[in-house]
Amino acid sequence: MKNLKIIFSLVLIAVFLSSCGNVYKLKLNSPKQIKGSQKFSVTVEEQGQKPIDSIRYYLDGNKLSSNKDIDVSEMRLGTHAISATVFYGEKQKKLTNTIILLADKSPEIYSYTIVNEYPHDEKAFTQGLEYHNGFLYESTGQRGKSTLRKVEITTGKVLQKTAIDKKYFGEGMTIFNNKIFMLTWQNKIGFIYNLETFKKEKDFYYAESKEGWGLTHNENKLIKSDGTKKIWFLNGETGKEESFIEAYTNDRLVKELNELEFINGKIYANVWQRNSIIIINPKTGAVEGIADLKGLQKKSGQKGSDKVLNGIAYDAENDRLFVTGKNWNKLFEIKLHKKQ
Repeated sequence: MKNLKIIFSLVLIAVFLSSCGNVYKLKLNSPKQIKGSQKFSVTVEEQGQKPIDSIRYYLDGNKLSSNKDIDVSEMRLGTHAISATVFYGEKQKKLTNTIILLADKSPEIYSYTIVNEYPHDEKAFTQGLEYHNGFLYESTGQRGKSTLRKVEITTGKVLQKTAIDKKYFGEGMTIFNNKIFMLTWQNKIGFIYNLETFKKEKDFYYAESKEGWGLTHNENKLIKSDGTKKIWFLNGETGKEESFIEAYTNDRLVKELNELEFINGKIYANVWQRNSIIIINPKTGAVEGIADLKGLQKKSGQKGSDKVLNGIAYDAENDRLFVTGKNWNKLFEIKLHKKQ
């Protein structure tokens, strides 16, 4: 009987609180996932039909002029925060929700043809690859075995090499403003090297991005992947993260983005354990193309999930695209062809 009295008392308290309190809900008047070209609206509902004095709506912390027909066509794809501050009497309450923006259309599919095959050091656990002035520059991984190297394309001969401190697992690299920038995996530190001597000149740090995976650059920013769906844009002087995009197709996110290359205004990315390259719009994150490079791993004499494609380099002057992989014995020059 005593337990029943306690339960009855708790029920009365709950009823009293619900009758006295204001219960608000921030409602999306659309599916949670929408295409980037679509507009959406958002409203606040009060379950007890009690008066609301005013409401302020926000998208990613920026105040909206209206809660109807919100245009997101110029925004990056991925997750965005929707919030509202409800004012009633002398009180206020903040409500939150999220919406996910997807690409408008499915990616184009590409196949490939092999133009040339060249030798590649089978001991190189390739993490980064870049073409510069007739040579390939390559970073390799594995703790205690990580290196930075300059390679002759046609022979695969390593012309210059420096070892990375054994406590670091080397990751992606790129050449920017005549300096070599190289990442480490889990230490949140990168290194800047003299292009000619390979002498380390300074360090840089990344605090917001999860880890160091792939690295490339556009005209004025370093572009970095961290093993998630995010691609980060870094200050070219300090290496500090300044913004990011998220990779999405028209129906899903793409994560585990790895080695990167910036080609003709688009980001080309390897995906960990996938023998393919995805082509990403650097403004929105939309996956605009997928190149299926199945068959190259077998030609390289490798099997296994950790010996996959990972290495993209582009010779812009001669329109040559090079790819290789982790411990592959071949470097391939390929041409991509859009499937009809």
